Amino acid sequence: MSQPDSRSAIRPSPDQPMLDVADYVLDYTVDSMEAYDTARYMLLDSLACAALAMEHAECVAHLGPLVPGADLKDGARVPFTGFQLDPVQAAYNIGVQIRWLDFNDTWLAAEWGHPSDNLGAILGVADYLGRIAQQEGRAPMTVRDVLGWAIKAHEIQGCYALENAFNRLGLDHVILVRLASTAVATRMLGGDRDAIWSALSHSWMDNGVLRTYRHAPNTSPRKSWAAGDACRRAVTHALNALRGEVGCPSALTAPTWGFYDVACDGRPFSFERPFGSYVMENILFKLSFPAEFHAQTAVECAMQLHAQVQQQLDAGGVDAIERIELETQQAAIRIIDKTGPLSNYADRDHCLQYMVAVPLLFGRLTANDYSDAVAADPRIDALRDKMTVSEDPRFTRDYSDPAKRYIGNSVQVFFKDGTNTQKITVDVPIGHRERRAEGIPVLMDKFERAMRGRLSAERSDRLMTLANAPTQLESLAVTDFMDLFSN
Repeated sequence: MSQPDSRSAIRPSPDQPMLDVADYVLDYTVDSMEAYDTARYMLLDSLACAALAMEHAECVAHLGPLVPGADLKDGARVPFTGFQLDPVQAAYNIGVQIRWLDFNDTWLAAEWGHPSDNLGAILGVADYLGRIAQQEGRAPMTVRDVLGWAIKAHEIQGCYALENAFNRLGLDHVILVRLASTAVATRMLGGDRDAIWSALSHSWMDNGVLRTYRHAPNTSPRKSWAAGDACRRAVTHALNALRGEVGCPSALTAPTWGFYDVACDGRPFSFERPFGSYVMENILFKLSFPAEFHAQTAVECAMQLHAQVQQQLDAGGVDAIERIELETQQAAIRIIDKTGPLSNYADRDHCLQYMVAVPLLFGRLTANDYSDAVAADPRIDALRDKMTVSEDPRFTRDYSDPAKRYIGNSVQVFFKDGTNTQKITVDVPIGHRERRAEGIPVLMDKFERAMRGRLSAERSDRLMTLANAPTQLESLAVTDFMDLFSN
């Protein structure tokens, strides 16, 4: 590929990847019933995550205006609070709520991520625009419109993730939340093709935040608000584009100064497939356990072994266990294979060994199990010290196979009396597309429990009625929908 003269001030045509995203957001019609059905469940699941996060003071501390008193009358609502904010800060708040517990949907490929993070920007902008529309006597967008934008945001983030490993560049996956949210938010606000690619150029020129806060020894709570921050930045770019901010057409390809040369060693992006609705149709839900997704099947294995391990623990304590063998995918080894002291919640919910030890001991794994109080149980670290982690090449192959996208793990426990458990293997977690029929009732139960834990019986009943009436839910004005979650 010939390179333009880096000294020339002639502005080139916009880089093709930015135009491809703009054209998809503008022109593609989503006609997949499966994508819309899955998106509806994704919306309910994400709001369940937001409700559950409100039980954690550390999450609540991030909510509200950036500075005290900077509320916006008739602004975008933040679910389960009384805040009304400008769409930029609303995007941050909602993004923080959805992501806080690491319990929302997941996409695993060359890059990892959580496409429902984009709902921070989508719901914030949708409610903001809807309230303006009502004041002007116009109809706000509907929940179905929100689902359509979510399908496109999922697709942009997920298709980029299929073959482009930003993690290997040291960059965090929220770079793709910012990309997808910038594109859809700009269009939602009324931006045309030029506005969209212009906003995207600024998104790419932000480069990416480092993954430092996701890995030992620096794992920290920032991983729970990083996606909200990406949503906030995306809406800022969208609003700037609508004001006429000039874009940089070769933000990706400019010699020396473009994203490819700065961040990718000159390599352009690679794409497995054109944009459609593939990602939403194949999205992974976290339904039973708030655990980093590469560990989901390992937790399922440990749950199956709990009763047998408990018998040995009752008889001889932790000393009765000789060793615990974990086999996993290569990606899990890179991300969550962790030894030594775990200093905080964020450390623990990204440690494969911790996420296996807790269900082996207690027959459960909840958000509270990452707390200091539970982690103080010395048996957890004692079990971690007895674990070995190795890669099963089959798990890695099936993980990368676009026809499977499995996330396999196996767990086997060996005792000092010479006996051992069966080797339990789970290839497909309950949130996988292959287990949708089994998973959706669990998702709906997760939603109902979360709503009844935060809202009145009347509102919870109304939401459950809507959740079980897809046509009625999707035709609801987004402003009426957000009303149901507002204090």
